[in-house]
Order: sequence, then C-alpha cells, then structure tokens
Amino acid sequence: MAQRLDASALDQLFHAARSHSAWRDADVPDTVLHDLVDLVKMGPTTANSLPTRIVFVRSDTGKARLEPHVSAGNRDKTLTAPVCAILGYDVAFYDRLDAYFPHEPSARNWFAGDPGAAEVHAFRNGSLQGGYFILAARALGLDTGPMSGFDNAGVDAEFFANTTVRSNFLCCLGAGDPAQLIERSPRPEFSDIAEIL
Repeated sequence: MAQRLDASALDQLFHAARSHSAWRDADVPDTVLHDLVDLVKMGPTTANSLPTRIVFVRSDTGKARLEPHVSAGNRDKTLTAPVCAILGYDVAFYDRLDAYFPHEPSARNWFAGDPGAAEVHAFRNGSLQGGYFILAARALGLDTGPMSGFDNAGVDAEFFANTTVRSNFLCCLGAGDPAQLIERSPRPEFSDIAEIL
C-alpha cells in the first residue's frame, strides 16, 4: 500500500480546494497544460480506453467562439478565466484500443458494433477522466471552476464538428480570487451516503 498523503496535500486536493468563479490575472503556461494532460492520462479507465478529448480555450478568438454557447450565469467567469477547458469524450474511442490496450487484440470489437455500449463507456470513462482532470489541476497548483451550464450541441458544433467527440463539461483554470468565494456549502455525513457491509 502506498504512503498516505500528508495533510497539506489533502488540503490542496480536497479540504481547502474550492470551485472558483472569479479569477486573478495570472497566466497558465503551455507547459502546465502539458503537465496536466500527462497526469490525466495516467488515471484508470476501462480497457485503458482514454476517451477524453480536451480543447484548452485561451485566446480571445477562442473565447469569442465559446461565449454564445455558455449560459448567462457562467459567461463572465468563463471569459475572465485565463483558460477554459472543454472536456469531451470520443464515442469512437475504440479505434485507438489497438495502441492503448495492445495485449487484448479483440478489445475494439467489444464496442465497435454496439454504439449504445460505446456511448455509455465513453461518457463514464470520460467523466472519470474529468475528475482526474480537476484533481491533477489542483495538484499542479491551479484553481478550477468546473461547470455544466452550457449548450452541449452548440459547443459540439463549434469545436467538435465532423468528429466523434461530444462535450461533457467545461472547467476554467487559473488562479482563483479567494476574496470572491462564498462560504463552503455543507457536506453529508458518512451515514447519509455510504455504508459498510
């Protein structure tokens, strides 16, 4: 068993980490985005399917393309964030299984003939990778602002046209402004959400 992370690391990832909607003026270098992707791809997915596809929107041009598809309540936080990541999932992820899951040559056939199963697996594992994305960003010292208030069809048409990628959620990245945070909302007790049998 690996060694438990210390309290400082757990605070950075969970206890003290918050979802941000206001941002300080701080750049997110390309090297950090590369490091982020390198961490995300290490998390487990079914048959190493790795269906997540990410578009990092940073430029004014990119944000102008994204803006019409974001709900009014999320627009300002999206446009002022240094980077807004569009996290999508590829429903044809199985086309890469020969490379990503080479010890099982038949793995592609588990999904290629069943679009329903492929969609379920792509969304589930893409969502898993989305969770890894948030934790990896925090581990690298970034604040995150994940959100789902946007027009998926519009984002798909604008950023994933003529592909098999579908948008899952957006996640702003940068240095959040702690002065703009509201009090943390309550969390449930263990017995409210879990049991040990």
